[in-house]
Amino acid sequence: MGKVHLLSLGCPKNLVDSGHLLEKLRCRGLCYSSDPDEADIIMVNTCGFIEDAKRESIEEILRLAKFSGKEGRKLVVFGCLAKRYGEELAREIPEIDALWGVDEADEIVEYCSRNVRGRAGRGESFTDSAYAYLKIAEGCDRRCSYCVIPKIRGACRSRKPQDVIREAKALIGAGRKELIMIAQDVTSYGKDLKGYDLSRLIKEVSSIDGDFRIRLLYLYPSAVDERLLETIASEEKVCKYVDVPLQHSERKILKLMGRGGSRSYYEKLISRIREVIPDVSIRTSLIVGFPQETEEDFEGLLKFIGKMKFDRLGAFKYSREEGTAAYALKGQVPLRVKEERYRRVMELQSEISADLNEKLVGRTFRAIIDEVDENVAVARTCSQAPEIDGVVFIEDPKLEKGTFVNVEITGAYDYDLKGAVIR
Repeated sequence: MGKVHLLSLGCPKNLVDSGHLLEKLRCRGLCYSSDPDEADIIMVNTCGFIEDAKRESIEEILRLAKFSGKEGRKLVVFGCLAKRYGEELAREIPEIDALWGVDEADEIVEYCSRNVRGRAGRGESFTDSAYAYLKIAEGCDRRCSYCVIPKIRGACRSRKPQDVIREAKALIGAGRKELIMIAQDVTSYGKDLKGYDLSRLIKEVSSIDGDFRIRLLYLYPSAVDERLLETIASEEKVCKYVDVPLQHSERKILKLMGRGGSRSYYEKLISRIREVIPDVSIRTSLIVGFPQETEEDFEGLLKFIGKMKFDRLGAFKYSREEGTAAYALKGQVPLRVKEERYRRVMELQSEISADLNEKLVGRTFRAIIDEVDENVAVARTCSQAPEIDGVVFIEDPKLEKGTFVNVEITGAYDYDLKGAVIR
């Protein structure tokens, strides 16, 4: 058959790695199949960031293990979870035929090439979305006390600008309408390159011919400077969308997280972003239930959220991860308290989001059509990142996936919007 089935779990960076791996396999004559029962090799790109992600990875490995072994079919597991717990996985799930960590695509390709029964013809597309993730760096130099990523993926390593630009041109040539520049911390891009930084890369990608837009994920708070804000504001193709994970607002908790900062510092930062980039949409993520977070700390966080009124906000319950500095901290917060605090944050954000969405009714935005079925099209404006933010529902089945349209907002929900195309 010469076919591989690949399930990519976790963050978009994993999805990028999976796409690159499949391209390497395609060059060796192997193609992708969405049906694991049709493949010679079944692969799982795992996530090991937090407990829920680890559990999902293991459940999916066990599910796909039922397909392995038949007619010589192989089960290959790689990625962050495999890097962290390779020996345990091999011992507990004997159906796994091969294990790799991260940055070992060439070894995986060689293994797959040796273990297929033929060469395939035309395969399926791994993804046919209107957007594509463009990874600009790997690894992270930050030392957040709750995060194991630097141990798994190493220090920050910027991709060569010419490689990023070459890939961007290929994606645009393939019809992608939104390029999402992504890294553990995009603001660190270029620190290991002489005389080159993120702002310059943004400008060069923006200068590529074509009708497309650019989105940035994720910006480290203290690294957001005037040059970057002015670049986002001035470049027409760049979405006026800033994803800056703050994680908390209270100085004590931020210090324990190894992040620095304070509520007043973040308030000034958010104010400056809104001042420099008119009509910007700001997204952040927060962690509740971090060790030693008191009710007073949490109330401070709620006040901060209420004052800042973020356009988008995601919250996570602190996950105690082995190998992190926070694992040994005293004052671990009980699960029931974490869950209650998570609920309160999301209820508050739901109210804020609904109010902000109501103010959009009657306004017109340019949007990308992501999906179309018999009755409804699903679109996204610049203020909506795929998979994490809301969408615009349009009752117009005649629209074409992967195209830009002008949409008037006609209705609002807590997180999603309703719209009509202006022709």
